[in-house]
Amino acid sequence: MGLSKTERRERIRKRIRKVSFGTAERPRLSVFRSNKDIYAQLIDDNKGITLVAASSRDKELSKAKGTKIEIARLVGKAVAEKAVKSGIEAVAFDRGGNLYHGRVKSLAEGAREAGLKF
Repeated sequence: MGLSKTERRERIRKRIRKVSFGTAERPRLSVFRSNKDIYAQLIDDNKGITLVAASSRDKELSKAKGTKIEIARLVGKAVAEKAVKSGIEAVAFDRGGNLYHGRVKSLAEGAREAGLKF
């Protein structure tokens, strides 16, 4: 019998985390996708702290109208703008076990448009 959807996703997430590690110079852009919202944060794994975060639940983004994919692009732009203000230009992308497709891809493209390199 095969793996369930959550077991498969957890296996993929662990495989990604083996190679994706965030430092102060190049933090990890971690993406969490729920059924309704999407969250992104830049993490320094050496210190174990979150440097910058943005989500679709933020005040300015929760008022935005559009599809989940369009809102994910806005979240990517928001996290990238906050990162550039704090002096971060390059990140390591951590899709969190999700496929690079749909909302996760849209968030990544939005972050690239706003100036992050990964």
